[in-house]
Amino acid sequence: MTDFGDSFSLSASGMKAQAQRLRYVSENIANADTPGYHRKLTEFKQVMEDGGATGKVELGKVDLDRSDLKQIYDPGNPLADANGYYDGSNVDLVVEIADAREAQRSYEANIKMFDQTRQMSSALLDILRR
Repeated sequence: MTDFGDSFSLSASGMKAQAQRLRYVSENIANADTPGYHRKLTEFKQVMEDGGATGKVELGKVDLDRSDLKQIYDPGNPLADANGYYDGSNVDLVVEIADAREAQRSYEANIKMFDQTRQMSSALLDILRR
């Protein structure tokens, strides 16, 4: 593959991984008030080909955050125990918003890299046409 092709492929893998990460962050935010919901954690891993690192990334397995669930006092809730508490979720909205912004910024950086590569290849083609 050409160097330009490699650069496009690296940018695309980064954008795809960040988009998937943003999807899980969105699911966490959507379920912040769901009783018993455990936050989903993601990790990135390098794509290996022929025993070597390619520089591409992809989303690895998704784990659940096993930290303690928030105890919510609401004696009128049907899920409440004898003391009036039930398990909420362990989603912290501040952390999720920070993760969402980080994913957004990384996605934008990959778009910028993709566009720079496109401009360089276009300039090279213009030079070769002369």
